[in-house]
Amino acid sequence: MTLLQQSLLFSCAIPLLLNGLAFSESTKLEPVSGFDLNRYLGRWYEIARLPTSFEKDLVNVYATYSLRSDGKVKVVNEGYKKTKSGKHKVATGKAKFAKSPDKGYLRVSFFGPFYGDYLIIELDPEYKYAMVASSHKYLWILSREPKIDAAMLDKLVQRAKELGFDTSRLYFTPQD
Repeated sequence: MTLLQQSLLFSCAIPLLLNGLAFSESTKLEPVSGFDLNRYLGRWYEIARLPTSFEKDLVNVYATYSLRSDGKVKVVNEGYKKTKSGKHKVATGKAKFAKSPDKGYLRVSFFGPFYGDYLIIELDPEYKYAMVASSHKYLWILSREPKIDAAMLDKLVQRAKELGFDTSRLYFTPQD
């Protein structure tokens, strides 16, 4: 592993670790039920996010989820610095269910034994879009396609606002 990859993994892991320690079951955020991991696997494009230090200046961001031989999920996050022709950044991690497999509640690690919460708080019945959070500081709107219908995006942003997220801070990720 190169020093750059180690640095990227470290910068991703610290916020997840701190968030995992701070997350409380008493929060209003609830994972979806009736979750089907096999339908969730594959590529998801980042449509919007609350700003994070580990994704600073990244565009064309997407995540690919695949099943590992040990039953965990391989997570590969990718993006480009400032433009699609910018430096390609990759972070590879793993995820496991936090509770029962029919709940959209996973624990994700990009750094050793440290896991952070990954709650799927909204999920299209056809698995075309999703909203993921780990606390009210971290929110991602994801889609199977690089673009999402404006009316659906408005609905998801409104739902995020209802759940207590500061949607005025949302960064709409360029997907060229």
